[in-house]
Amino acid sequence: QVQLVESGGGWVQAGESLRLSCAASGSIFSINAMAWYRQAPGKQREPVAMITSGANDYYADSVKGRFTISTDNAKNTVYLQMNSLKVEDTAVYYCRIMAATRDYWGQGTQVTVSS
Repeated sequence: QVQLVESGGGWVQAGESLRLSCAASGSIFSINAMAWYRQAPGKQREPVAMITSGANDYYADSVKGRFTISTDNAKNTVYLQMNSLKVEDTAVYYCRIMAATRDYWGQGTQVTVSS
């Protein structure tokens, strides 16, 4: 059973940066896209960034110009570089890998941004 293991979350002050990583514990074939989502307390989970197998990337308006999604396909790993963090970026961040046969989700990593 392949699992996604996230790391890189933590506590930072506004304006600082964090880099999240999400690595698959085994091989995943026929990946269509990889993505990051987040869920703030009392809110629904929302998409943050996505990158397709064709390397097209998409971002939520709230993070455009500050966050960058990237992948290491050989390692089935997806990253999220988060710069100029804001208090409103505080949330649990989840990675998702969308393959031809099923979706995989990480367990979540907490990001807390203080003013």
